[in-house]
Amino acid sequence: MKTPQDKIILHGMQFYGFHGVNPEEKILGQTYVVDCEATLGLSKAGISDNLTDTVSYTDIYKIVRSVIEGESKNLLEALAESIANKIINEFEINSIKVTLMKPNPPIKGSNINHAAVEITRDRAESLE
Repeated sequence: MKTPQDKIILHGMQFYGFHGVNPEEKILGQTYVVDCEATLGLSKAGISDNLTDTVSYTDIYKIVRSVIEGESKNLLEALAESIANKIINEFEINSIKVTLMKPNPPIKGSNINHAAVEITRDRAESLE
């Protein structure tokens, strides 16, 4: 049986957090931008029109917010991993892709729009 490739997508979620390697990043904080794509079957919800047959994007949003506004991390990689793990462990989804962006990263002499990481985690991998 083929695994469904339908997606719930949240794009451009913005939260304020206190993450980074530099001490001033943990004191001053900054905005982080997050995109999530959860892959799962959506046909049942499409037919029933019932929220209980899908994953609420509001619940995904709340998890992302809790991680970004929660415990300080040094690396974008650690933040993205926390988001992915919480989502894939909370919901019946096949995979989650998390893109985490740090606008205007504090790199002396740079003019960078954003630094980002993108990770994809599959349910099978998370259960091993």
